[in-house]
Amino acid sequence: MTMTLADLTARTGLDVLGHLEREITIPVVDGLQAQGDLIVVPYALVEASVAEYSWGTWRDVPRAGIELLRSAGGGNPHTLTADPGTCRWTSHIRDERGLAIGMLETTAVAYLIHPEHGGTGIAPGKYVVRRQRERGDRRAGGASRLIAD
Repeated sequence: MTMTLADLTARTGLDVLGHLEREITIPVVDGLQAQGDLIVVPYALVEASVAEYSWGTWRDVPRAGIELLRSAGGGNPHTLTADPGTCRWTSHIRDERGLAIGMLETTAVAYLIHPEHGGTGIAPGKYVVRRQRERGDRRAGGASRLIAD
């Protein structure tokens, strides 16, 4: 079944800004995907540098969603949402790069929704959600910094 942005906002109760086309079909991706300052990475690509803690707990992702990250300055949230019983989330992970905010496992399509960016679909599988970073200007020392959305 295809999901439009209008369908997603209606079923979750979450909203997006008025400039977004609500009748657009949300793409479902099983590879790398970015949404603002977050990037969703298939676990197989990072399993050598990311691991879940043995004491960590997982929680089911409800249709109303779990806020993963709020944009810079307390702005808009990135929210993970899924049908009940199809997706779980943990933030109890170790990431050698220090960028991961958590891991999800889903048996059906899960969605990330953000008021400014709309929605993206995450195909069934296991993924790590990380903050994105960018390289600074080489002339100014080239230090990397987190992307602020």
